[in-house]
Amino acid sequence: MEKFNILKGIAANLPMMNVDTDMIIPKQFLKTIKRSGLGKSLFFEMRYDEQGKKVDNFVLNKEPYNKSSILLAGKNFGCGSSREHAPWALFDFGIKCVISLSFADIFYNNCFKNGMLPIVLDQKQLEELVEYSKKKEAIEINLSEQKIKLGNKIISFKIEAFKKKCLLEGLDDIELSLKKSAKISSYEKSIQKTKPWMN
Repeated sequence: MEKFNILKGIAANLPMMNVDTDMIIPKQFLKTIKRSGLGKSLFFEMRYDEQGKKVDNFVLNKEPYNKSSILLAGKNFGCGSSREHAPWALFDFGIKCVISLSFADIFYNNCFKNGMLPIVLDQKQLEELVEYSKKKEAIEINLSEQKIKLGNKIISFKIEAFKKKCLLEGLDDIELSLKKSAKISSYEKSIQKTKPWMN
């Protein structure tokens, strides 16, 4: 998993509440277990019309927001089913950070497992970012310092220490397990001696 520390990019604003995982990546695109190739289908039903043409007024179809690495979202983002394809699709599109008033728990945790930073802010802080996004200027997110820099303004955010460590070091569940491989090997050897029938 890629390490996350400092992210600079233009923020795209999606001012909708209760954006569920089926809106993020519709069910017809869940046939793959590959983490790549899903970005083109992100927000499919909002980004494309019935003929498959891009909808001009959807934010991620507009310049420069179509290259955004930061998404500003409404309350309860990522609700609905627990599909991990949702963060996969966002990440494959280029979104590395989602900032919202609140997230659905499973989606929130899936973000960390896939190298994406979800940030929870209050209404006033989010409104400041939304207003700044209209300037089409980059903001900077510093995970180490837990700060968002927009122009001369700095917004601090909170994050659980363990989740922060995993993002900074690029550790997903598999890599966390591999870090304990010596202990796992030692345990397996002891089990072979004390409980040989388990081999």
